Amino acid sequence: MKRPIITIERQYGSGGSVIGRLTAEKLGINCYNRQILEMTAEKCGLSPDYLESAEESVPTSFLYSLLLSANPARTMEDNLPLSDKVFLMESRIITELAEKEQIFVLVGRCGSYILEEKGCFSVYIYADPAARVQRAVEEYGIPENKAESFMKKADKRRETFYNVNTGRSWQDKDSYSLCLNSADLGDELCAELIVKAYQDYNKRFSE
Repeated sequence: MKRPIITIERQYGSGGSVIGRLTAEKLGINCYNRQILEMTAEKCGLSPDYLESAEESVPTSFLYSLLLSANPARTMEDNLPLSDKVFLMESRIITELAEKEQIFVLVGRCGSYILEEKGCFSVYIYADPAARVQRAVEEYGIPENKAESFMKKADKRRETFYNVNTGRSWQDKDSYSLCLNSADLGDELCAELIVKAYQDYNKRFSE
């Protein structure tokens, strides 16, 4: 039986990207994060930074149903806003990766929704605001007087992108297989817990 892919959604400053990479290293598999954006940029001939701004702008709708259509109308897709086109292109790339690779870690980009029918082990990483602000300042280089505002805006963009494209609530912990507080546990332990939970999850459904 094919093993489910690990998907990670994360609050800004919670360390979800680091935890995703650590998890992949422990399992000896690939981790995809910004690489998905870079693959999309290469396909459409635009810069990753430009697409990233479109990716986290407010999208308009309902798009995943188009992705699943056997023959989506080209003219309809051409007329979509760039933010929606980015979601569609990223969804196709993620789906193609899922066909090629048995398992990998995917950080962000509505992975748990896109891969739901193929099977995924979904993780949500969060932390208290003070800890996230501290990480933003110390690790991301955000000025201390701007870190809290930056954090709130980043979370809002991610939440809007997720909620509009999936019809679900990004912060609804009932939607995930595992939720971890990185401020309490630390990045390394979070990765270890994901690996252990994932292995037990696979064992449970393969017996």
